[in-house]
Amino acid sequence: MSGTPPRRSGRPAQGEPILERAFRILGAFTEAGQALPLGALAARAALPKSTTSRIATQLVAVGALERRGDGDFVVGLQLLEIASLAPRGHGLRAAALPFLEDLHQVTRQHILLGVRDGRQAVLVERLSARDATAVKYRVGGRLPLTETGIGIALLAYAPDDVRDEALAAAADPPRIRQLLATVRSAGVCAVTGPNPVGRGPVTVSSVAAPILSRTGDLLGAISLVAPDDEGVQVAARVAVRTASLAIARAAES
Repeated sequence: MSGTPPRRSGRPAQGEPILERAFRILGAFTEAGQALPLGALAARAALPKSTTSRIATQLVAVGALERRGDGDFVVGLQLLEIASLAPRGHGLRAAALPFLEDLHQVTRQHILLGVRDGRQAVLVERLSARDATAVKYRVGGRLPLTETGIGIALLAYAPDDVRDEALAAAADPPRIRQLLATVRSAGVCAVTGPNPVGRGPVTVSSVAAPILSRTGDLLGAISLVAPDDEGVQVAARVAVRTASLAIARAAES
């Protein structure tokens, strides 16, 4: 997912727990700093306005949402405070950040850090140079596992059922299988495709590597996103692979 909430129609299911409704309301926010009026919040959460108003007021009371002077709702700082404790997100980010910064300084391109969450990848960090190629995904956004380099790196070490489901839904399963095999044998892969953003180069490359623990468990993955250039890819493969190994050591130290 790149920032568009799933569409749900009708009233909530009979007896749907209030916690699920609350998360539907929180999930309505898809962009950093986004403010939503009550009507838009209710529509995105597929809940009646009265229900949305009641639950949103409770979320404001505990700091999960904040209400501006004009009545619009924004995400509250309490969520940031809690999310910062997530070991698979910010814990890995803390270990990875020095190496991500090194890659960013050398390449002046986008450096991404992600983890797998179910059938998708979640971006937990992105370092971007001002003049780097525009990219589609934001920190906290969800990425498809079969359409991005970082997703491929994560999918290579996903459980069999997740991998089989992703391959069944992929546009080109043989190509994905080849990329997955490359990740598992070489520890890095390069994915080239059309630029999903309507500006900049026509094609972009993503060089990605999984981050594995000493026992081979998947911790996350990193990638470098840049304009499609074979020379850049060759150098990036070594740099990204080396960074992934260093991050793995730092995460377990």
